[in-house]
Amino acid sequence: MASYSKQMQRIVADYRISGEPWPASTKTIAAWAIGNGKWELPQSAALTKCAEDISRAMREEYTTDAQGRRVRVKHPTTVRRGSEQLVLWDDLRTATREHMKLSFQQRRQQIVGDCRQLKIDVDSYNDRHANVEPIQMVFDFVRDLAEIEAAA
Repeated sequence: MASYSKQMQRIVADYRISGEPWPASTKTIAAWAIGNGKWELPQSAALTKCAEDISRAMREEYTTDAQGRRVRVKHPTTVRRGSEQLVLWDDLRTATREHMKLSFQQRRQQIVGDCRQLKIDVDSYNDRHANVEPIQMVFDFVRDLAEIEAAA
């Protein structure tokens, strides 16, 4: 079986032989290839793209709770089922305590990971610029959260 790149090159050659206008943009060639049944999105790629779009949409779904707070509705947890790792989503309003506890713990670990990388980046910058005042980074967010809540 020819490599994917070779298949794409064959499509270009077929396009040129077809008598369509040349030179041509890649979008024009792609539209011709799809329209003539010479290329279609592999099912696995379509499934992955759709899953990514659904994930993004679930992350962007919010509601207002009884206290007037803007709350994210859908929450993921990463779990193992046998040898497979899955990301399972549930709704804040109906999820079990176990699902939400795990989801919140995993989100916290993501935040800690982001803070760790930020600290590494700041430390590296400060080391490279030892001749100027170092940039100070505070990783205690208690005051930040209190200010945000007070403003709301």
